[in-house]
Amino acid sequence: MPPIRGRASLAPDSVCPAVPAPRSSFRVVTNKPPFFEDGNPRHDAPRPRLRTKKDKKRKRERKRERANEKSSSFPPPPHSAVVDVSNDVALPGPPAEVSTASRKNTATLKMSLHRILPWMWCFLITSECYNIKNRGEDGSKLIRIDGGIILGGIFPMHEQVAGSIGQSPCGAVKEEKGMQRLEAMLYVLDEINNDTKLLPNTTLGALILDSCSSDTYALDQSMEFVRSYMNQDISEYKCENGKMPTYVPHKPVTGVIGAAFSVVSIMVANILRLFKIPQVSYASTSTELSDKSRFEYFSRVVPPDNFQAQAIVEVIHLLGWKYVSTVAVEGEYGEKGIAKFIALTAAYNICVAVSEKILRNSKTEDFDRIIEHLSSKHNARGVIMFVDEDNIRKLLQATVRANRTGHFMWVGSDSWGAKVYPVRDQEFAAEGTITILPYRNALQGFDDYYLSLRPRMGDECRGQTESNVPHESLPGKMVNCRNIWFREFWSQHHKCTFSVNASSDVTRCTGMEDLVDYEQEGLVPFVVDAVYAMAHGVHDVIEEECVNNIGTPHYLCELIQPAPDGPLLLQHLRNVSFIGRQNTEIKFNADGDAYGFYNIYQYQRKEDGRFDYTLIGHWKEKLTLDINMTRWATGVGELHIPRSMCSDNCPMGHVRNFVEACCWSCVACREDAYAYNDTCKNCNPGYAPNSTMTGCVKLTAEVIPWTSPWALVPLIFASIGILSTLFTIVVFIRFNRTPVIMASGRELCYVLLVGILLCYGMSFIILSRPTTWNCTYLRIGLGLCLSICYSAILTKTNRISRIFNQGTKKIKRLSYTSPKSQVMIAIGITGIQLIGTIAWLVIEPPDTTEIHPYPLSAVLTCRVSTFSLMMSLVYNMFLILMCTLYAFKTRKIPEDFNEAKYIGFTMYSTCIVWLAFVPIYFGTNNDYKSSGRLPTLQVQIASMCMCINISASVALGCLFTPKVYLVLFQPFKNVRPGHPNMSRDGLQSGNRGMYSMRFAGGRSQTMQSVTSGSRSSPPMSRGAAARADERKHANGETQALASPSVEETSVS
Repeated sequence: MPPIRGRASLAPDSVCPAVPAPRSSFRVVTNKPPFFEDGNPRHDAPRPRLRTKKDKKRKRERKRERANEKSSSFPPPPHSAVVDVSNDVALPGPPAEVSTASRKNTATLKMSLHRILPWMWCFLITSECYNIKNRGEDGSKLIRIDGGIILGGIFPMHEQVAGSIGQSPCGAVKEEKGMQRLEAMLYVLDEINNDTKLLPNTTLGALILDSCSSDTYALDQSMEFVRSYMNQDISEYKCENGKMPTYVPHKPVTGVIGAAFSVVSIMVANILRLFKIPQVSYASTSTELSDKSRFEYFSRVVPPDNFQAQAIVEVIHLLGWKYVSTVAVEGEYGEKGIAKFIALTAAYNICVAVSEKILRNSKTEDFDRIIEHLSSKHNARGVIMFVDEDNIRKLLQATVRANRTGHFMWVGSDSWGAKVYPVRDQEFAAEGTITILPYRNALQGFDDYYLSLRPRMGDECRGQTESNVPHESLPGKMVNCRNIWFREFWSQHHKCTFSVNASSDVTRCTGMEDLVDYEQEGLVPFVVDAVYAMAHGVHDVIEEECVNNIGTPHYLCELIQPAPDGPLLLQHLRNVSFIGRQNTEIKFNADGDAYGFYNIYQYQRKEDGRFDYTLIGHWKEKLTLDINMTRWATGVGELHIPRSMCSDNCPMGHVRNFVEACCWSCVACREDAYAYNDTCKNCNPGYAPNSTMTGCVKLTAEVIPWTSPWALVPLIFASIGILSTLFTIVVFIRFNRTPVIMASGRELCYVLLVGILLCYGMSFIILSRPTTWNCTYLRIGLGLCLSICYSAILTKTNRISRIFNQGTKKIKRLSYTSPKSQVMIAIGITGIQLIGTIAWLVIEPPDTTEIHPYPLSAVLTCRVSTFSLMMSLVYNMFLILMCTLYAFKTRKIPEDFNEAKYIGFTMYSTCIVWLAFVPIYFGTNNDYKSSGRLPTLQVQIASMCMCINISASVALGCLFTPKVYLVLFQPFKNVRPGHPNMSRDGLQSGNRGMYSMRFAGGRSQTMQSVTSGSRSSPPMSRGAAARADERKHANGETQALASPSVEETSVS
């Protein structure tokens, strides 16, 4: 069992009563005991003084009083004195009023307790002595080997596991990093103790602890190193042959070897510094430990992480990797190492894609998340790791689970080194890994020693716990009696048990098994170097302090007892310089660090299918690496090195947009720009980059081809419109004298048809190749054709409005309602537009120009400003607005008059068309400034053509289609009422009279228009009917009664 933690320190003379203490020649006169309950002396207790004659006289008087006393009825007061008869020491007695018998009983009770308490302590100590005798069983927490100089050691004998509060964090035995390193220390202790030149006439002992790979647990265990510096331990009592235990204090620890992990070394170093105990680590590489203001007594025989970070950076630079990820274990080792690596990458233009950290007690899903995050940067195949071997193994397992085997190219720090444990059973996930390890040569002689060890099966050791004994059944083998964890390791390695109560299906350990797949752990030689460095430092201290004792049995003089002075040992330790077992010089710099010298390994698959670490180079202030010795999954040598770059080289016409020094995204230059020194230089308008994207060439000006959909659709639409308009004109001319044509206001209809025909023709002018004459026709015709159309419609709607809004008592014919007047009004309205257009031509002469609405474009077009075009269309918009207003005012005329309804529908549709055209045309005017390739100029031109075409089509369809349909397909309606047999050719030859209609008695009921297709006319007023019957032609014939339209109100 381990020593009792809650130890009690006793005064040396109060432990066992086997040897009575000498009687004291003086006594203490005080009512305060000289010791506290824990055995420590009281500083406030008065010093004892010698007896005087008065004291002797007072004693004789007390004896006479006690002889006369018979009994006592008073209890002893709280401050009654304790009389030590054996030592003849008495403390002040009770007050004078207490009887003599009472004082006698009190003294007797005190003496009885004083004799019983030492025996009780002896019983407790004897029990602990039994535990000490049986130390060495599985589950013990330390190894203690006696010697003249005691060296402490701390090793990660077990893996760290997550446990509940109060439970041990120790898991499975670490076979390489724990067991091999521990045995290396024991091995070198034997070697030094047998050396006649190094530390002669004395031996090195050891106090070895298990850190369980946990910094907090190691801190608790490291208190064993400083126990002897604080107070006595009940485990420091010896029990031999059943005799009373004797106090044999352990020698204090002179120096400590360890620890392995940097975070553990930091914890231990904080404790050892308080007691000035030097410490030499064999594996801790954190740069934080180089801070001597915090870790004054810490040294190490391995170089710090800043050296290996430099070596790793040079390795990946040689491989051509520019884009890598990093993984660090939580703690000083991982975080500081990666921080140093990242700081060095800037000088080599290396970028870090993802930085992950493995937290303490990370779960399986945490490792899966890390692999998923690393995979998110697919091009970052190189992964730099400052991770301990346990987490390396878990990370490789997560790689296998994620089916990413072979994707990542790992680069491991010295914590990976050349260890077998991290890659065991997952070799394919680690194939191609490059690792770094402080330079070392395999320790000669250790392999034979380690392979000769066998576990204790019974009582072969015979109580020997400080050295191994020869095996009785296996010559050349040794029974490991001093390593208390060896049986646990043996059971775990061979998957057997030493328990006699195990079930039959469990293999029993025989001790005859052989260690298979053994390979010397990479840092074993450094454990030996650390012990030798400490031994050389102690040796130098002894030779300096014990000059007169050199070569004598009293080699350890009083000046260095019980242990050498810590600061003095540290001074000599930092100055040691010797050739170690690896044939390399061992010495320390001012920070207690070893100088950087690393081997570079790669985990390769050999031709026979085996996996093994291969030495491919080394680093000592600069890198030396044979790239042809590298072996990857795809092949051997430089040509098969996996790529780990953020981006490939950019193609022509692209520039690199740098995110970091070595990481960029390829950005395409604009189509009118070329790439020059990772910048895009724009070509001048009308120029385009050449084929090599190194300069610009002149573009050929383009026009909208008639084969383009943007031109083809308006042209087809206009062609159909022109044919329809010509057909309508032919019909009107052919049936010019029929009632329907005559009643429609022929003059204005012909004006309107000319305007519609010009509107359709404008599409061909707009889409033709721009020339000076074409631009002139465009500017004149664009406004003029629309003005002709809407001036005719405006004149017609104005006339209808005036007629139907005439007062009821006015019978005078309205002015300016004759066909001539109507035509002249329409020409006058159109003339305003023509005058404005001519002024526009004078102010801004027509010409062609080359525009560049979007990149890589040069379009030949007419030079027309947006403002001028807008002013040209404003007048036509005004006409449209007025036509719409009149159409709205005449919406309530008698329902039999359909002409007004057709005009209203025409204008409403026209407004909708123009409301859609304006935002489309002017809204896309500047869209070429965007990065899109939408041909906005084509959109503008096509929208203008379609707006004009649709406006013309609406007028043609609404105002003329019903008439043409009636004339061609319903000729029976194209007659005057009362003359059903009238020829389709119109009136009889010579009958060219025109008719008028007077409205008697105010507004008369309007005759139904012929265009409505009614079979009968509404009744006329009596006066009008009589006058119509009497009306005759000049040749004496009576004029046939017709159904006059409101359009014809006078005789021409």
